[in-house]
Amino acid sequence: MLVGKKALVTGASKGIGKAIALELASLGADVAINYNSSKEEAEELVKEIEKMGRESFCVKANVSNLGEATQLIEEVKNKFGRIDILVNNAGITRDNLILRMKEEDFDEVIETNLKSVFNCTKAISKIMIKQKEGRIINIASVIGIIGNAGQSNYAASKAGIIGFSKSMAKELASRGITVNSIAPGYIQTDMTKDLPENVKNEILAQVPANRLGKAEDVAYIVGFLASDKSNYITGQVINVDGGMVML
Repeated sequence: MLVGKKALVTGASKGIGKAIALELASLGADVAINYNSSKEEAEELVKEIEKMGRESFCVKANVSNLGEATQLIEEVKNKFGRIDILVNNAGITRDNLILRMKEEDFDEVIETNLKSVFNCTKAISKIMIKQKEGRIINIASVIGIIGNAGQSNYAASKAGIIGFSKSMAKELASRGITVNSIAPGYIQTDMTKDLPENVKNEILAQVPANRLGKAEDVAYIVGFLASDKSNYITGQVINVDGGMVML
C-alpha cells in the first residue's frame, strides 16, 4: 500500500509514535524516526523497522525549534530523496489547575505540541509542493475538542492543531497535499499505565467501548490517511476514542 513511500514521524521513539512508525513500515514505507531525548529507544525502533526489510534511521531534533525542525526535514529529504508522509506526533503534558500552572508549563506544552506542527509543516511544504503530492497527518486529541480540567495548556495545543490542520488543508489541497488530524481518546501508553485504578475506572465510565484504546488503533488510521485510498479526504478530524466524543 505504501511501497516506495518515504515517511517521517516526529516523537516516534515510543508510544503512539512508535506504533505509527511500525505500521507505516509494515505497509511498505521507509521511515525516518525523530526523537529528542529517547535515543536508545529510537535506535531500537530503527532496528525493528530494518528487520521488516525497510530503510530507517533516527534523527535527534527538538521540533519545537524552527531551526532544528528545518534541519531535520532537510536531513530526511537528503537521505531519502523525497518525503511523501509527515506525521506530526511529538507531544508532552504538563497538567495542573490554572491557579497552580506555571507560565513555563503552559509555554512548553504549546511550543512542543503546537509550534512543532507549524515548524515541520512550514519546512516540508516546499518539498511537497514541488513533488505535487504529500500527506500531512497531525496527532491531536479529543481533549482539544471537549477540554479537560487541569489540562488547559494541553487542550489549547491540541485544539490549535485541529484549527491549523484545517487551514493547511485549504492552503495545500490544490497542490495535491492532504492535511488531516487524528484525535485519540484515552490510549494505553506510558502516560496512562501508572494511573491509579480509581482514575482508570472514571475514564472507562466515559468510554462506551468500555476499554482504553491501543496505540495501534491510532496507527491504523494513520496508515489509511497516508495511503492513496484517502486521496479525497482532507481537512478532517478523525476521533479514535471508543465513542467517547460524538459530534
